[in-house]
Amino acid sequence: VQLQASGGGLVQSGGSLRLSCTSSTYSLRNYQIAWFRQAPGQEREGISCTNTGVPNTFNVDSVKGRFTISRDNAKNLVYLQMNSLKPEDTAIYYCAMPQGILGHCSNWNLYDFWGQGTLVTVSS
Repeated sequence: VQLQASGGGLVQSGGSLRLSCTSSTYSLRNYQIAWFRQAPGQEREGISCTNTGVPNTFNVDSVKGRFTISRDNAKNLVYLQMNSLKPEDTAIYYCAMPQGILGHCSNWNLYDFWGQGTLVTVSS
C-alpha cells in the first residue's frame, strides 16, 4: 500500500497548514485513515482519525478544537487542517491506514501502512 503525505512546512506560531494524504493504490474512502506525528526524541502518537461511511472523526485532546480531519473522496484525499499551531506541534506527520477494519479508528496500534511523512515546523 502506498500512501503519500504532503503539505508540511515552516509556519509561525498561531498559523495554519493543511496536510494531504493520498494513495496511488487504493481508494481511501474505503479505509479508516489516521494522522500520526513524531516529534524529535519522542514516540510516534496518533492524533486524528476518520472512520468510513458517515463522517465520524476523532481527535486527541492536544489537538482537539485546532485540527480537523476530512475527506475529499472525489480526489482520493484525506486532509488534516491544522489551525492555531504551536511550537509543540513541530513533528513529522504521517498518514496511515489499517489492513483491516478497526473497531474504531483510534485503535492507534493497529495501523499497518504508512506514508513517508511530512515535516511541520512551528516557530515561536
